[in-house]
Amino acid sequence: MKYSDAIKPISYLKTHASEVIRDICANRETMIITHHGEAKVIVQDIHVYEQTQESLALLKMLAQSSASIEQGKFKPAGEAFDSIRKRIEEKSGS
Repeated sequence: MKYSDAIKPISYLKTHASEVIRDICANRETMIITHHGEAKVIVQDIHVYEQTQESLALLKMLAQSSASIEQGKFKPAGEAFDSIRKRIEEKSGS
């Protein structure tokens, strides 16, 4: 998708709201709405939005993991699983 094709003024959105929604949902595309010639909002299919949010969450987790590794805040997988098993045993034994 070329963003230049997806830029519309707010007046277009006002007069073609149903058509815009139908097209965005059908094509899973994004539309940029301008107000006084300046880009102001994005109109996006909900599934595309959710997918973007999930991707951002994964990227955030990766960044946090990388920071933890750089700070030495990690342990080998075997130790981590042993620790989890121990916690489970302690809780189930209570």
